[in-house]
Amino acid sequence: MKAKLSKIASLFVPLLLGFGLIYYQYTTLSAEELDKIKSCFQQADYFYIFLSLFVALFGYWARAYRWKYSLQHLGYQTDFKNDLMSVCVSYFMNLTIPRSGEITRAALLKKYENVPFDKGFGTIVAERIVDLLIFFLFVGLAFVLQFEKLYGFIKQKIAFEKIILFGFIGVILGIIFLLIWIYAEWSIIKKLKNKLSGLIEGMTSILKMKDKWKYIFFSFFIWFSYLVMFYLPIFALPETENISFDIVIMGFIFGSLAVGFTNGGLGAYPLAIAMIFSLYGISNDIGAAFGWLAWTSQTILTIFLGLISYAFLPLYNKK
Repeated sequence: MKAKLSKIASLFVPLLLGFGLIYYQYTTLSAEELDKIKSCFQQADYFYIFLSLFVALFGYWARAYRWKYSLQHLGYQTDFKNDLMSVCVSYFMNLTIPRSGEITRAALLKKYENVPFDKGFGTIVAERIVDLLIFFLFVGLAFVLQFEKLYGFIKQKIAFEKIILFGFIGVILGIIFLLIWIYAEWSIIKKLKNKLSGLIEGMTSILKMKDKWKYIFFSFFIWFSYLVMFYLPIFALPETENISFDIVIMGFIFGSLAVGFTNGGLGAYPLAIAMIFSLYGISNDIGAAFGWLAWTSQTILTIFLGLISYAFLPLYNKK
């Protein structure tokens, strides 16, 4: 019963949260702002939208191509078309239940390539760790480029004394956690250590693989395609076409975070983009219009590729 309730919650809670954020954004926009968003959709230059989706295809391709290196390292030679279609289906599944795509991808690999689920899933976990590290590089770059802006925003919202207090509390909690991690014999800590050791093993396997530099190159290429995919729609609206690249980086980071917050960023993505752009003097309606324009186009592509791949996989592998 608990497992069933957990599955239901994992499906409906992010979905309800997404619709809640949509309702929140809708109610905070005036009638004039809503009309402006509608006008932006009608007058947008869709050449740049379609160009961004074309770049997105390279991201799909690169993720599937990178996957073959970790699978080869484990001794499996898989059909690239199966890898690519599995990746497309996994993106689509993440629109239903956040992070369910990874499980789906490993399951499809087992079904059509006979790669054990645990090994296939292990390669995907290793991918996610690499992706996370690259994402942190983007965060670091944004922090350097926008330090004064971010510091001013935080200082405006939170008193300096509270920033010092939060920092002090954070250091104390960090020391306590470190001591517990090293010396505690609690079962939950042991389980976490075992899982962490597995993740570390997955990471070190990347360093040991024959084509590690190719793997790393394609990892950066994937995120480069994501960034370009976000950047190109900037030129679709005259109100955003002149914004600077450092603002684009900030929007890209918070948009990427929002994607994992709800089902594919439903509601959260446009809201996050509007909030970040507003820090740089871009009106709320224009930020929301850009966010919805980018999110809608990417989501349609994800659904299209996912459904086509899901339907074609059994046909391609029919014997």
